[in-house]
Amino acid sequence: MTKRIPIGVQPYTVREALAEDYAGTLEKLAAIGYQGIELGRPPEGMTVGEQKAILGRLGLQVIGTHAGFNTFDFDPDGIADYLEEVGGERHVAISLMFDSLTDVRDKAAKLNEIGQRFNRRGIKFLYHNHDWEFERYEGECVIDHLMRLTDPNFVQLELDTYWIRRGGEDPAAYVGKYAGRCPLLHIKDVGHGPGQPFAEIGEGTLDFREIASAAAAAGTQWLVVEQDECGRDPFESLAISYRNLTGLGLA
Repeated sequence: MTKRIPIGVQPYTVREALAEDYAGTLEKLAAIGYQGIELGRPPEGMTVGEQKAILGRLGLQVIGTHAGFNTFDFDPDGIADYLEEVGGERHVAISLMFDSLTDVRDKAAKLNEIGQRFNRRGIKFLYHNHDWEFERYEGECVIDHLMRLTDPNFVQLELDTYWIRRGGEDPAAYVGKYAGRCPLLHIKDVGHGPGQPFAEIGEGTLDFREIASAAAAAGTQWLVVEQDECGRDPFESLAISYRNLTGLGLA
């Protein structure tokens, strides 16, 4: 039997609802059954203390925070201050874009530098992939160049099952490849049909028993459900994913 890994949620899936009713959205996510959440600073008018109180009341553990897409424009010390206050220990840099192997090397050096700054504050720094990290330079995928060129003490991974498949690779195999370096795993399914649409967990083409088994063996600490775009109400999509994970014996 696969060891169960806690199931968290990335609220980008319900971003519109979160902007309209922050506390109410968190309540709905907790009611579905999610145990943890990746989040950012509280909305205007809410203190970090108030945000932390809501999370505590709902039993939602802070998995970590995310930086903006394709940018190094964030303040590691400010983020570390926030995480210390709200009760988290990870920060994820969302996918960068690359135009050459030299660019990959330069950005890997920057990731190392930022990771060292976070490490000094006791914060783990992770890199999140999309599909373009599976383009190849000199026969090697960008993601593999990045991992080879960065220090695992300073730069870890939040792999994403959907984007690995979109990149033409096997998610379970990639999780296993980076055993010990992938504490968080974004899980999302690849739908049937043209264009590889986003799908609820268990409604698409990926084998999540195999993925969860690989994650457990790799030391992954959280499976984080995210669905970038939904063909139905996003809360319904997240509920279907959680229900299907439960049916698979994974939640």
